[in-house]
Amino acid sequence: MSRFPLDDEGVWCQVLARPVRRRGDETPALFLDRDGVVVAEVDYLRRVEDVALIAGAADAIATANRCGVPVVMVTNQAGIARGYFGWAEFLAVQETILASLAAAGAAVDAVYACPHHPSGNGALGHPDHPARKPNPGMLLRAGRQLGIDLRQSWLIGDKASDVAAAKHAGLAGAMHVMTGYGEAERADAIALLSPGFEVRLAASIADAVALPLLRD
Repeated sequence: MSRFPLDDEGVWCQVLARPVRRRGDETPALFLDRDGVVVAEVDYLRRVEDVALIAGAADAIATANRCGVPVVMVTNQAGIARGYFGWAEFLAVQETILASLAAAGAAVDAVYACPHHPSGNGALGHPDHPARKPNPGMLLRAGRQLGIDLRQSWLIGDKASDVAAAKHAGLAGAMHVMTGYGEAERADAIALLSPGFEVRLAASIADAVALPLLRD
């Protein structure tokens, strides 16, 4: 049995020990991409010494905590599929990120990570895994496991694939930021705007305080 919280498809599904805050039977959540949104983009982040929170990330997450909005991290981790690092390195990085957030008074409720990639090795070389963004699998898992109202939830991401995952999962909208790969991805992110799905543009996660679910 794996010592890591992997489901039967090899997707990391970690609901943390702290209770999920609820407002009624279901609550909207704030979904966050990790690299380029919460922490500075480092290609295939696998060393704890390379972890650096993006300015405003802890404050934005702490605001969600105070509003009773669950915070769910959803991250593609193709470096695992490609053999650049393993789950042990991913866990060490995650623990460093969560500790840095905790030191600033912020906490994440759950973490989902998809290791699959079309050019991955062995079973992780999936051509289009449903959990890998832009597919909505990680968001749908969180919705089921945490009792999240996806229709009122929002996602913050730096890539068009993040925004597309939010749209495919039926979220209210997504905030696209300019950190990470944001500048190169902005036009494609804007193109995902449609009736019933809002795309907001921001400089960074620090602007999350303007989202409707953090202003109730």
